[in-house]
Amino acid sequence: MNFISTRNASPAATLSQAIAAGLAPDGGLYVPERLPPARTLVPGRDVAETAATLLAPFFAGDTLETELPAICRDAFDFTVPLHPLGTPGDHVLELFHGPTAAFKDFGARFLAACMARLRRQEAKPLTILVATSGDTGAAVAAAFHRQPGLRVVVLYPDGRVSPRQAHQLGCFGDNISALRVAGSFDDCQALVKRALNDAELQAQAPLSSANSISLGRLLPQMSYYAHAALTHHADGGRALNVVIPTGNLGNAMAAILARALGVPLGRIVLATNANRVLPDFFAGGTYTPAASVATLANAMDVGAPSNFERLRWLYAGDDAALRAAFASASVDDATIRDVIARRNRDHGEVHCPHTATAVKVLEDLRAQGEAGDWAVASTAHPAKFESVVEPLIGHGIDVPPALADLLARPAYAEPVPNDYEALRRVVLAGL
Repeated sequence: MNFISTRNASPAATLSQAIAAGLAPDGGLYVPERLPPARTLVPGRDVAETAATLLAPFFAGDTLETELPAICRDAFDFTVPLHPLGTPGDHVLELFHGPTAAFKDFGARFLAACMARLRRQEAKPLTILVATSGDTGAAVAAAFHRQPGLRVVVLYPDGRVSPRQAHQLGCFGDNISALRVAGSFDDCQALVKRALNDAELQAQAPLSSANSISLGRLLPQMSYYAHAALTHHADGGRALNVVIPTGNLGNAMAAILARALGVPLGRIVLATNANRVLPDFFAGGTYTPAASVATLANAMDVGAPSNFERLRWLYAGDDAALRAAFASASVDDATIRDVIARRNRDHGEVHCPHTATAVKVLEDLRAQGEAGDWAVASTAHPAKFESVVEPLIGHGIDVPPALADLLARPAYAEPVPNDYEALRRVVLAGL
């Protein structure tokens, strides 16, 4: 299978080429030349087995084709439980059981497993650039830490991630550099995209991306939705509807693609924080990127979601059809606080701010008479947001062992201005 740019101004690429490049030469995002047809799927024994079956058509004919089962085994060695919530028919899909306690571990570890195999014959080191609004950077850093021939530069908005997220971003060292940028996530993302399109810089220091713009991050994220929905359907014959907290749209785009491939997912609803670009569009407004607003659910503080290009590609630019297919709702900080406190008091649940955003959207859907089985995608462990969650629930949160190990390490992040030349200097200094 070949892959093309959403902007249709670049040559087609193989899967390996698309993964290695990150961004297409014309600045667009790689997508399949055509989607594989929907097919009848069954759950594997675990996520790794489900993933290998689901992703096989995308790897067909590529140099990584025979490596796919091993890549999935390397990447998905932790569980993805689907637990009931307090209301009958409601569930939570826990995506935070990886090494950095966030759903980003799935895509980051899969991408690292692919890159490690692709770089075996390369003499020149590759620099992975990643912009993060909280969880992506740590997941990528953990996945690529001490990988031969690979270096990671993480950019995050200074003061706009939780203290524990910031510590994770700076605690690796070795081949991982953390930059705290005087700006927003959108600023960090713009710097990364500019570097990836800088031919002169690429000639001196080969670059790639590990953001959700990377096909190597997006495709594997379909796997946990597929495994959960297929298992749920096998148990009771019912489709699983999902509410997904989303910022850059990668997590939601993965579910949307999985459904198109035949995974028994029902409705897909997008939950956002006070950054309203997506809810305003789905309510009938023009898609208008805006400066991001800082919120409690900081990983969703995105005003220009990159994967909207892929979503429009999937619907051939038909905004009316796109609006008819999905819904999106916004939740403000005061409501997020209320949900965290109330759900703990009434049901004993402990949610991170992002999960609480999705829980509120599901509550509203139920109040409007929405039936069926639903799952909320829980994107991060609440212990990563203890300064927000613990005062609201009135007690401490146990820290997962893997997260505790990271927090015990010393951490450092270099302060840099929101300036492209500053990033360029950091990249070249690492040669």
